Amino acid sequence: MMETHYHRIGGDEAVRKLVDRFYDLMDDDPDYYGIRKLHPQDLSESRNKLYWFLSGWTGGPPLYTDRFGHPSLRRRHLPFAIGGSERDQWMACMQRAMEDVGLDEKLKAELHAAFFKTADFMRNKEG
Repeated sequence: MMETHYHRIGGDEAVRKLVDRFYDLMDDDPDYYGIRKLHPQDLSESRNKLYWFLSGWTGGPPLYTDRFGHPSLRRRHLPFAIGGSERDQWMACMQRAMEDVGLDEKLKAELHAAFFKTADFMRNKEG
């Protein structure tokens, strides 16, 4: 049986740790201001939604779909102006989070490719 990304990351606690590191970086590092300003002041709900989504997206429990149904990511992100700059900031922030939580190189590369595909699909403006 093929081991899922969820299990390779380290399961529930490790997915939460990755999400928390991602949002801590976004909140603290001015390099990510472009995406930080698209989020509410209180990141609690954003943290939960990404954690719930990544749980299922990586092959773990479908926490997001259990709560909200199909993610419809592009539709849910349409209210926010997302271009190449925002995509690249999101990717850089997630790349740092993956490094900081100590994911192995092969897993980071696989997740980076999958994250990029999804992040690029979210673009809805030029630039």
